[in-house]
Amino acid sequence: MLSKEEIRNLLELRFSKDIHKKLSEIPTPSVLKDIFKGATRIKEAIEREEHIVIVGDYDVDGVVSSVILAEFFDDLGASNYQVRIPNRFKDGYGLSPDMIDELDDNVSLIITVDNGISANEAAKICKEKGIDLIITDHHMPPLILPEAYAIINPKQPDCSFPNIEICGAEVAWYLVGAMKEICKLNYDMAKFLELLAIAIIADMMELRDMNRMLVKLGVIRLNSSKRAAFTAIKEFYGKDKFECDDISFLIAPLINSAGRMDDAMNSFYFLRSKNINEAYEYLDMIIEFNNSRKEEERTLFECSLKDVSENDEIIVTWGEQWHEGVIGIVASRLAKHFGKPAIVFSVDKGRAKGSARSVGKLDILSLIAQHDELLNSYGGHKGAAGLVCDPENLEKFKKAINQSCFLMDDLQTFLHSDELLGDIDANEIDFELLEILESFEPYGQKNPRPVFKIRDILVKNERLIGRDQNHLKLILQKDDKTLEALFFNFNHHARAGDVIDIVFSVSKNSFRGLITPQLLIREIS
Repeated sequence: MLSKEEIRNLLELRFSKDIHKKLSEIPTPSVLKDIFKGATRIKEAIEREEHIVIVGDYDVDGVVSSVILAEFFDDLGASNYQVRIPNRFKDGYGLSPDMIDELDDNVSLIITVDNGISANEAAKICKEKGIDLIITDHHMPPLILPEAYAIINPKQPDCSFPNIEICGAEVAWYLVGAMKEICKLNYDMAKFLELLAIAIIADMMELRDMNRMLVKLGVIRLNSSKRAAFTAIKEFYGKDKFECDDISFLIAPLINSAGRMDDAMNSFYFLRSKNINEAYEYLDMIIEFNNSRKEEERTLFECSLKDVSENDEIIVTWGEQWHEGVIGIVASRLAKHFGKPAIVFSVDKGRAKGSARSVGKLDILSLIAQHDELLNSYGGHKGAAGLVCDPENLEKFKKAINQSCFLMDDLQTFLHSDELLGDIDANEIDFELLEILESFEPYGQKNPRPVFKIRDILVKNERLIGRDQNHLKLILQKDDKTLEALFFNFNHHARAGDVIDIVFSVSKNSFRGLITPQLLIREIS
């Protein structure tokens, strides 16, 4: 049986190799290849009042990256710039040749944020038109890089950035840091910490080392933020204080919903709202998008389940004209539901566009890359990836990727790594344990939420909750200890009087100012 002290020690071990634990210790901009070259070119362009275009991406990371760079430009007094975030349905992903053709003829500098590392064709057109292209990205570089003026990406083989997985917003933030140095500015880089925390969590970055520290500081900053968008969210949802989980389950889905269902520029303008009235206008719109997203996701998830074989090592499913904006979320839900990596494709107009999500330590991008002969394009990082193939190759791809999974050594170690800490006595679950667990937040990639087991616990009471009655609320008793538990999307209906074993995580339940532990059940046997 684990004691609280043993739990604390086990969790501390996760961070024993972390190097960057303070803001003053993080790598400097100079370790990023081309960053001062790019920063110098941007400084010149602003001084000459050249027309600059910032090209973002339609997910949270891309929107946040665009906000960081745009706000910095405003603070510098730059006025001759525009932000262009591609529309998922009209423009597709990233900087494209068509987008360049749509820009004004007087554009002389394009800066990509959270995209561009695979934009070889677009880079060629920029060169032909005399447009300097600065790429800032964090996705895996292809073998042949675009011909750009500067490429700032920590994953370049000849870049000396430490072995830390960072998101696009962090790369954009580093570019701001480099410009601060070049322009000799007294500029508060910490003003973007709450935005960085949201991007890091939303883009499923590893929550260790520098990322962990930035998120912890960012959540503190989020709660003191004067940004109208966050004030509006806090007021609308009746939040006294934002927790780490509010980023994952509330803030990030809201920001993401505009790009998934309509146009991500709505989220960009929302985050840049100058007052609470403007923020509420955009929030109302975004909430509608999010509600539509939930409906679409639920329908698509149910459709996808029909074709899933539980014998597959990796879930690959597809459908005609499945909504492209939600296939990534459905892949996440499938991965969580089955505890296996999942890839979901939408087939439309002779093209299958897919979104992949990993679980555990499995590098989904490397796995996909092994089958590039069946794909038209792919990109992403360890936890999430996008891919495109011809519909006639879907069956071959599904078979091939499952065979490569089957051949991997010790696949289960990759999929189910270090989450279950061990058995715990019910009497150890109290406010003190909550404080210990909270001190090791944020939980996510490389810092999974601790999971425990209690054997032979009595079900005192049970009832179904939720709109579809698909969640189970239990009152449990072990000796003299009574505990409240929730089992979302339950697959085992425990009844009053049953004696069961449970695997669960512990969360905080706040009701009328009283904070108590609440069990979130993963498994009942």
